[in-house]
Amino acid sequence: MENICIGIAIPFLGTALGAACVYALKEEISPLHIRGLSGFAAGVMVAAAIWSLLIPSMEESADLGTWAFVPAVIGFWLGILMLICFDHIIPHLHLGSDTPEGPRSRLAKTTMLVLAVTLHNIPEGMAVGVVFAGWLSGQEGISLAGAMALSIGIAIQNFPEGAIVSMPLVTNGYSRFKACGAGILSGAVEPLGAVITILLTSLVVPILPYLLSFAAGAMMYVVVEELIPEMAAGEHSHIGPLSFAVGFTLMMALDVALG
Repeated sequence: MENICIGIAIPFLGTALGAACVYALKEEISPLHIRGLSGFAAGVMVAAAIWSLLIPSMEESADLGTWAFVPAVIGFWLGILMLICFDHIIPHLHLGSDTPEGPRSRLAKTTMLVLAVTLHNIPEGMAVGVVFAGWLSGQEGISLAGAMALSIGIAIQNFPEGAIVSMPLVTNGYSRFKACGAGILSGAVEPLGAVITILLTSLVVPILPYLLSFAAGAMMYVVVEELIPEMAAGEHSHIGPLSFAVGFTLMMALDVALG
């Protein structure tokens, strides 16, 4: 149980430390830095989706033989469709955009920015919860080290994400305390989602291949719909692709070395 608590807490700690950057950074994060941080986060999430979620999903379905890809494909598409649904029913605002998405709302732009990141964090919390539920149930293809590698990788990309959320709030009139709190709150959905998934372990195990790929699909939707546009915004630069490569190789190394 101690290992599970630590694994759940690590990603949230990454967000909290990133949000706390409002006390250390005196100036707003530059667009170039945001592009680099977004690229890094995208690289981590893509590698996590492949090595920590999609490959284990197909390994868990190995008894299907040549059809082992089917649960992965179905789960992946369900994850994509869930995020599309959320995009339409939750008012939110992506970083660098002046046009909110979702239903009409009187919420402040800063609130909708926090909601966008909260929406982004839902699949990450699910991913951690599903992997730990699989380990808890004794699934051969999922190890404690592999589950911890996923938690650490998500925490690493959550650090810049927390800063990206909290810093603009300061420039929009929030106190540093409130901005930090909002950044931390945006990551609270991750441990909550992980805990709920783990508590439902007995229900999760029979459909584990589908849930692993479901989380992968949701994460990939966030990468393509949000992070890649952010890392490619503005004038041409190599910072986004290079940061993506750093995040991808770091997460790949963590998963292979620890998993």
